[in-house]
Amino acid sequence: MLSIHPELPQTQIPNSSHPRRRFIKVLGGLGLACALPGCESSDKPIAIASHIWVGYEPMFLAQREGWLDKNQVQIVETVAATESMQALATGKVQAAALTLDEVFKARQDGQKLTVVLIYDISAGADMLVARSGIAKLTDLKGQRIGYEQSSVGELLLSEILIAAGLSRDEVKLVPLSVEKHVDAWKNKQFDAVVTYEPVASELLALETHKLFDSRQIPNTIIDVLAIRTDVLESHASAIRHLIQNHFKALEYITKNPQDSAYRMAEHLKLKSSEVMPAFKGLLLPDAAYNRRLMSGATPELLVTARKLSAVMAKYQLLKQEDSLSLLIRPLLPNFNFSIMNFR
Repeated sequence: MLSIHPELPQTQIPNSSHPRRRFIKVLGGLGLACALPGCESSDKPIAIASHIWVGYEPMFLAQREGWLDKNQVQIVETVAATESMQALATGKVQAAALTLDEVFKARQDGQKLTVVLIYDISAGADMLVARSGIAKLTDLKGQRIGYEQSSVGELLLSEILIAAGLSRDEVKLVPLSVEKHVDAWKNKQFDAVVTYEPVASELLALETHKLFDSRQIPNTIIDVLAIRTDVLESHASAIRHLIQNHFKALEYITKNPQDSAYRMAEHLKLKSSEVMPAFKGLLLPDAAYNRRLMSGATPELLVTARKLSAVMAKYQLLKQEDSLSLLIRPLLPNFNFSIMNFR
């Protein structure tokens, strides 16, 4: 589990022990004028694409509870990150909930995106599960491995194969989107699969076991809210409104875990008793921790971003390292909630 800075407060969620991610210059000068090409009027709500993922669920909870003003924010639900990225590319939305590596992919394809919020940091929630006959990573040789052809899926697969000492040619890869993983497993379409919560919990209940997870690649899989850079100023108020209510939902979940589980279960397609365990392996930073990671002359998030970009370029997941230009701009409210650290 990724450790939290000891001076920051922590709140443990009941029963969470049961079975999803340095600037050269000061960021203060990141202001953008609405006269920039493509800048949109703030009289329209900002549209944010997001698929179902436990780290994004507080945002969806805020929407369902009516805390989000529909005139300011519209959440467009997608089936997977790849669809969210496509919605960004086609201009259907102006923002998306993505992993940091997916942001790099989109930026490489010419989209100008800026990170304004860290939803979560994966410390075990993204994983490889395998059938009982596969006891160690080297046993994957010649086996069928299911994985989603998203940036996270490719990144985790690359790390798994490196740890196993195997090449892609030494395994049989089965590309499959995450919402199909459970049915494919039941139909015996693969022997192991790279997946993430809440699907991972469903698979672990089907006589599988965890063979590798994101604790072995700390600070690598980070979920963020990425906004089109040219609409940051015109929609700043709406973005802050969304972020404020994301933190409000985090506080509600912290104080009311059982009720929250009931409210989130249907959307996550889990039983209410399975909701809190699905958060296992995630760190969900509050406003203060977000500010700590994203602000200042040398933000900690940028250290992670530079390292991740280099790793992706090395494994040819990017053609070249990201420039990191205008990558980070925190738009955070001036209040704090408890950090949720699920172990």
